[in-house]
Amino acid sequence: MLQGLISPANLSGPLTIAQVAASTAEAGWVAWLGFVALLSVSLGALNLLPIPVLDGGHLVFYFFEALIGKPLPERVQLVGYQMGLVLVLSIMVFALYNDVSKF
Repeated sequence: MLQGLISPANLSGPLTIAQVAASTAEAGWVAWLGFVALLSVSLGALNLLPIPVLDGGHLVFYFFEALIGKPLPERVQLVGYQMGLVLVLSIMVFALYNDVSKF
């Protein structure tokens, strides 16, 4: 999406997840279990993005701590967390907006 190869309209939220979960449940427990596994892996990968409020962001802070030999100043970390939270919430709102506009 960042490179423009995929449309941002492909980003879905909880409504689409519920709809797909219901569809796969109707198809059988094997399909539903596959969907749940895919959803779990997707959320795990999303959690590793280098956004400060996510685990990937913590890894970035640890990297800089190892690089400079001391933790980043608390103010820098706080601003990073705030910006990360705004980014994550913005993505969530956009995904929900995409869901609502599809139905």
